[in-house]
Amino acid sequence: MKSIYFLIVISFLLVSCEKEAESKADPEKPTWGKSLNYLKSIQGTKTVAGIHNREPNANPTLWTDSISVIGGKTPGLWSGDFLFAASDVNERWTMIYEAERQWKKGSLVNIMWHTCSPAYTEPCAWNSTGVLDQLTDAEWTSLITDGSPLNKTWKARMDIIAPYLQYLENKGVEVLFRPFHEMNQPVFWWAGRKGPNGTAKLFQLTHDYFEKTKGLENLVWIWDLQDFGSIADDLAEYNPGSDYWDILALDMYSSDGTGYTTAKYNSMLAFAGGKPIAIGECEKLPTSAELKAQPKWTFFMSWSELTVKANTTVQIRSLYSASNVVTLDEMPGW
Repeated sequence: MKSIYFLIVISFLLVSCEKEAESKADPEKPTWGKSLNYLKSIQGTKTVAGIHNREPNANPTLWTDSISVIGGKTPGLWSGDFLFAASDVNERWTMIYEAERQWKKGSLVNIMWHTCSPAYTEPCAWNSTGVLDQLTDAEWTSLITDGSPLNKTWKARMDIIAPYLQYLENKGVEVLFRPFHEMNQPVFWWAGRKGPNGTAKLFQLTHDYFEKTKGLENLVWIWDLQDFGSIADDLAEYNPGSDYWDILALDMYSSDGTGYTTAKYNSMLAFAGGKPIAIGECEKLPTSAELKAQPKWTFFMSWSELTVKANTTVQIRSLYSASNVVTLDEMPGW
């Protein structure tokens, strides 16, 4: 009996030691949600300046560097893209390593995924057999049906992307992840399908695969639409469900010819239900006055070369020096 009691005590002590060791190790694990919590903290007061770095992935700071010179300050949000052409697919690690560097600098890290149609192979082109493919209804059904041919193809495509995101997780980097942007823009193969079995279903499927199957924890999910006149209805038609997104973004290209209207802003606020809203992409930058009138935009991300085509140096510098706009030098650090 004494020997049995002794073994029980020893086992208890060993388990206790293991738990203590685990608890001591926990503080070293990343605490996810830093970037999202930061955006929540500035809602209504400030907006982070950002710019996207479109191809080439071989030079993933091309547009950040350019706007830093023109604007006199560096954006607080850096954005990259997995992309689809062979030259850029081959440089994905270059883009990912830059994402890591940007996070260490204190930037918000946004990553997009312009991806090839699952009905064709990757790499591909910006054409009807690539990013701009139009899937048939039968192909779409196959895509969203577990175990069907296109569904397996899509999961294999995600298997390729997951290690890049896992690398960033291992390095403690949070990613504002924006796949299937402009879900109401039917030119893309993934977009323009309304209802619960449309684009929203693909968003859900992708979210669950990366988080539940692949176990990724470092993704902040952005649900994004374009500013068509139908935006109020589109928000309802394309919604994947509030459990599937953390930030609601609107790409502001004045698609309806109206610009940064109060109606668009109010529609976004109403649908976000308190979650952060953002200007996912833009050509014409908002002014600091517009951001003061619409203070809950948590960031804006201008589109690469369109930034300098649609805005003067004076306009860019004025915005980047505004007291309600956050640049890299004002970011809190992670």
